[in-house]
Amino acid sequence: MDMLLTETLASRFASIALGHVTREYPNKLDHVMACAGDVCSPRTLHSIFYGSFDWHSCVHSTWMLARLEREFPKMAQAEAIDGHFARSLTPENVAGEMAYLKRPESRGFERPYGWAWALMLAAELRNGRYGPIFRPLEEEFVARFTAFLPLQTYPIRTAAHTSTAFALCLAADYAKVAGDETFLALLRSRAREWFGADRDAPCWEPDGDAFLSPVLCEAEAMRRLLPSGEFAVWFAAFLPKLAQGKPETLFIPATVSDRSDGKTAHLDGLNLSRAWCMRGLASALQGEQTVLAAAAETHIAAALPHVAGDYMGEHWLASFATLALLAD
Repeated sequence: MDMLLTETLASRFASIALGHVTREYPNKLDHVMACAGDVCSPRTLHSIFYGSFDWHSCVHSTWMLARLEREFPKMAQAEAIDGHFARSLTPENVAGEMAYLKRPESRGFERPYGWAWALMLAAELRNGRYGPIFRPLEEEFVARFTAFLPLQTYPIRTAAHTSTAFALCLAADYAKVAGDETFLALLRSRAREWFGADRDAPCWEPDGDAFLSPVLCEAEAMRRLLPSGEFAVWFAAFLPKLAQGKPETLFIPATVSDRSDGKTAHLDGLNLSRAWCMRGLASALQGEQTVLAAAAETHIAAALPHVAGDYMGEHWLASFATLALLAD
């Protein structure tokens, strides 16, 4: 079992994604209809991200393709990835996605999960030929975060798409790549206000719909956003017994009983996203480093064989495996 991203694994992940980023059906839309004329197919609504079962999965699968090609520019799928980008990432298609976002009914569309993944994709594309083409969408999602975060009084401490902490992690990564200190300062301020006083975190994990760890995602958001010294003090109070392997439930990979059920299949993603957080946290901590690194390997080993097989997981799990395997 490879615990680092190899070219062999990257090729496998790329082949999986290329097989579904333009697969329109089945499809689960996040679409508010204002009239009968709004009853449309996914491809009519979304000129780029109409595949992969849902909009956000298509976005993060596209991110993965770009990231894999950057890591392995001579991989066997590079030509196919280039062809897909040339066909999909056009000014006309970006304008189509922008038109959808400008609908009054789309104000809360994909907030915050899809927003954050769109910024991760923007960060990956930023310094290449598609960066300027994608820029209107990049600017739109920065503007949406900038307008919404001051209005969000309370964080959403969930294990799925509405997670505030996970969105902060991805948005922070984007802000650093973009060199957007104003946006980064906003993210840091909101993280301190929402999470700065948290102590001795309860850990009622996992739940049956989880693909994120509320506890670990919060810790990882704070690692990304706080200065190292401030983070170390905060973390020592947040998970004071982690070096002793407590809370125990964090260290036991979730059991997946039915991978044909989309919600139950989320638990493979939980194992991968936990590993992503654990590896990130291990890079910043001393006493907890060994136990976190070992637990990350265990979680990756539990999930990696299942990134393909049933479409309910196949349309998104490889991108979470890429996060975990590239984490530092």
